[in-house]
Amino acid sequence: MTTQEFIKAALHEDVGGGDYSTLASIPVEAKGRAVLKIKEEGIIAGITLAQEIFQFLEPEAKFSVYKADGDRVTVGEVAFEVDASVHTILKAERLSLNCMQRMSGIATLTNQYVNAIKEYKTKILDTRKTTPLFRKHEKDAVRIGGGVNHRMGLYDMVMLKDNHIDFCGGIEKAIEHTCNYLKANNLALKIEVETRTLDDVRRVLAVGNIDRIMLDNYTPELLDEAVQMIAGRYETEASGGIQLNNVADYARTGVDYISAGAIIHHAVSMDLSLKAKIL
Repeated sequence: MTTQEFIKAALHEDVGGGDYSTLASIPVEAKGRAVLKIKEEGIIAGITLAQEIFQFLEPEAKFSVYKADGDRVTVGEVAFEVDASVHTILKAERLSLNCMQRMSGIATLTNQYVNAIKEYKTKILDTRKTTPLFRKHEKDAVRIGGGVNHRMGLYDMVMLKDNHIDFCGGIEKAIEHTCNYLKANNLALKIEVETRTLDDVRRVLAVGNIDRIMLDNYTPELLDEAVQMIAGRYETEASGGIQLNNVADYARTGVDYISAGAIIHHAVSMDLSLKAKIL
């Protein structure tokens, strides 16, 4: 779904047949200004999307930006002002705020994870644990907060997880079938394989023909052993049960990536407000 398609669908969900509160009370020719005020400290995100929302409704709307996506903001600061029809402002208000509050919360939490491991080489990854149809923007927020995007969906990377492996009949068969399928269909996709034990790691190493090994639900001690066993032959990714309070213990092992669904699904929306002024 493109950004324009998302905006159109989201506005349809909210406006439906018409914003009757505004239509009934505000002259259609009325002009106004909306000011986005910061009410909580954090990393701001979604400003670019907010501008697209306003200008989707009114291409001539004047959007004055004072903060950029990724800036650290404090209470009382202004992120942007927009001059437009009052009807445009009132239709765009809630959608813009919902998107920005959600994205800013994700960017802020992601940045906390990134800062917690800044002395190590490890990168923070997101996951597919996202809000349906809002994934692109949530993953944008992860990048704005300093994280790295994992695959966007099921189509841009092969990830052989426990269920694939079990249904297929084992690690060796899953890798073999995948390699044959990709070759037969001329697909240049990276292959990641989930492991649950050190023995699984040994089996993956024996087969090869993959790009990344996921080390799922390992303790930091076992993860350290696995990373040493892999010895840089493939990318490594730790996942499962990793939170802000223990992420540094995992990064200390030298693992390449840590994937944390929590940076999206545990993020708390940032408090923002859009205050209107009549021109």
